[in-house]
Formats: sequence, C-alpha cells, structure tokens
Amino acid sequence: MNDKLTIFYTDDDIDDLEFFKTVVNMITEDYTVVTHMDGKQLLHALENPPPHPYLLFLDINMPGMSGIEILQKVRNSEKHATLPIVMFSTTQDESVIRKTLELGANYYLPKAESFKQLRRSIQHTLQINWSDFIADHNTYLYNFN
Repeated sequence: MNDKLTIFYTDDDIDDLEFFKTVVNMITEDYTVVTHMDGKQLLHALENPPPHPYLLFLDINMPGMSGIEILQKVRNSEKHATLPIVMFSTTQDESVIRKTLELGANYYLPKAESFKQLRRSIQHTLQINWSDFIADHNTYLYNFN
C-alpha cells in the first residue's frame, strides 16, 4: 500500500516542474508529485481521480488559463472547496497576491531565486498543518527573511 500523500503542481515551465519534483524528493519521501502543464490537464485530473491531491501548487502566469482562473474554477467546485491551494509564482504584484487570497487560495509562495531558498520555502510549506491553518493578511505570504 502506498501511504504517500499526493501533491499536484501545475506550471507551464517544464524545468520548474522537474525542479520542484527534485526538491520535494530531497526534502521527504512522504509525497508523490503529479505535474500538469496547464489548467485543462489539472482540472481533468481533479475530476477523474485517483489520485486525490492532498495539496495543490499552482503557477499564476500560464498561457491559456491563468492560475487565477484555475483557482476560481477549483474553488467553485464543491468537491475541491477544502483542497489546500498554494499559489507558487514569480509574481510579486501585491494586488495579484491579494486577489488570490480573496479568491480562496490558502498560501502564497514566491518562487525563490536560489536553490537553498527554494528548498527552505517548499519545506516550510509542506510542514504547514492545513487542517487548522487560517490564511489572512499576516499568514498568507511566505517571507524569505
């Protein structure tokens, strides 16, 4: 039996997808990472389990359907209303970050500039207890300091 939890990660950048998988596997063997190149693939996977994701990482800037549009679609689905969603993006625009919080994302993780920062930020995010984490303006954005 496989006791690993599944992480879904959607990003149009194949290098980011592979790098993310590598980092998660370095941190822990408790997760299986399933990647999707766009919103259409992700939404199809969410509606056709298994696997059932424990956590969803979502890039914002993607062609076709943006991460914000995908976030809205996932949050409008009763089946996935409580799925923890981490926005994982290079976007530093405060209005975009605020909008993702308002639309129901659970956490905002800026993409790190160094491997060390990336590993530490993903490790931090994987340690969050999503069942009692409450996203607000003080807890929503990961801080690299």
